[in-house]
Amino acid sequence: MDTRFQEITEKVRHGERLTLQDGLYLYETPDLLSIAQLANEVNLSRNGKKVYFIQNMYINPTNVCEAKCSFCGFRRDPGEEGAYTMSPEELLEYVGHRMTDNIREFHIVGGHNHKVPFDYYLDTISILKKNYPNVTIKAYTGAEIQFFAKISGQSPEEVLRALINAGLDTMPGGGAEILTERYREKMSPDKASTDEWLEAHHIAHNLGLKTHATMLYGSIETKEERLIHMMRVRELQDETNGYLVFIPLAMQPRSINAGIRRRTSAMDDMRTLAISRLMLDNFPHVKAYWINIGTQLTQLSMHYGVSDIHGTLVEERISHAVGALTQSALTRDELVWLIQGADRIPVERDTFYNEIKVFEPAMKK
Repeated sequence: MDTRFQEITEKVRHGERLTLQDGLYLYETPDLLSIAQLANEVNLSRNGKKVYFIQNMYINPTNVCEAKCSFCGFRRDPGEEGAYTMSPEELLEYVGHRMTDNIREFHIVGGHNHKVPFDYYLDTISILKKNYPNVTIKAYTGAEIQFFAKISGQSPEEVLRALINAGLDTMPGGGAEILTERYREKMSPDKASTDEWLEAHHIAHNLGLKTHATMLYGSIETKEERLIHMMRVRELQDETNGYLVFIPLAMQPRSINAGIRRRTSAMDDMRTLAISRLMLDNFPHVKAYWINIGTQLTQLSMHYGVSDIHGTLVEERISHAVGALTQSALTRDELVWLIQGADRIPVERDTFYNEIKVFEPAMKK
């Protein structure tokens, strides 16, 4: 362990915040295992050996979208082959065919469909809340909130208040991509700016919502931009304490047949998760998204600072519309097996990390 890493280790152990330069060093040093060990130490001090998951259902009511983000294979133009917009009744039918007694969360995101009014988005929430009152509604990203404000002529706060009245319980973390304007102007120029995305979450936190934060890495962003992204959500968390978890998302290539050089490496995935745990000292959890990095790396990530491995999903579409190679769903038993196989304690949770069931550790042979 070199002197620079020893200094970072001492800062972490004494509760001192890491800087941008500290983060850059962690991205540059070849000693990945020492980073993993330190991130694991931080996570164990926060969460013990517990690793969380949820039984949830992904729902994408529409794939029609006015934005043309360069990384997206899910969106469609109005009238394009494969374009769809579920009516509230069709949405209810879709959910009904996939619903089980154990699903605790609906995770709802979709296209920025400018061919339907804001009331459509309210109706998608209200019909689900009416029919499934005990299921948490996690719906609409910060970018979608700003889009709704544009099409409705309302402020983002008015939009969020209306969504809450319709049954919104929390917001997902999508739409963040990388929170720098250089990145957004190239990759997602039609969506919310850095400040607008942060504003949507700031308002949500002030209205009493707990939300999530993601980071889509592995394309044109620099390591410095990844760290700036982390520091921007860390700064908002200092102010509001409204984030539940940070979720680094590995960029998927546009085709399932893309070669390995078009995908993020295992080393980058593990390093980014571990650095996230070290940089985000005010986030309770860092999540590994098994859809994007696969089940084996997700299992390994539990020793790289990760305390959450997401959920069952039932039917994931957005990553699988591009190059994701994983299953579109996992069962509760499979998630428990993954966690136990990492010598961790599986904990089924609700959206807000209330514990539903704690499973026994795997038996030693």
